[in-house]
Amino acid sequence: MAIKEGDTLPTETLRVLGEDGSPKPVSTDEFFAGKKVILFGVPGAFTRTCSAKHLPGFVRHSDALKAKGVDDIACVSVNDAAVMGAWGMAHGADGNVVMLADGNADFTAAIGMEIDRRSNGMGVRSRRYAMLIENGVVKKVNVEPEGSFGVSSAEAA
Repeated sequence: MAIKEGDTLPTETLRVLGEDGSPKPVSTDEFFAGKKVILFGVPGAFTRTCSAKHLPGFVRHSDALKAKGVDDIACVSVNDAAVMGAWGMAHGADGNVVMLADGNADFTAAIGMEIDRRSNGMGVRSRRYAMLIENGVVKKVNVEPEGSFGVSSAEAA
């Protein structure tokens, strides 16, 4: 069952690429505590729509979103921390969007956003979505219909 407005995020461990190049664990409880965060999920780093529209839109609009009271913007994908770090660097995400790795899809499954892409050789991935989270509680969630991009974009936030 997919997470919905009013739900508290599950306790899971994600990863970020540390300054020394090694993955660092990040608890969802700690990351989302006491903050207003836009979290957007994508099917995969370096994939077509994710790289052409989704991540670049949040990088481009990060200042405007933060001016509206958002403390952090974070992107999560079922990729490892090194891939997420490299993808973020390629799109100028540093300081704009926190790149969170969910390599085993544990968080993605816990919030009910997993999608089976094995027929395309991609394994289990994430649906495309965006959420507004305040102090760990989901205030708004927008999930894209399969194959679409719009309601989870930075422009719709």
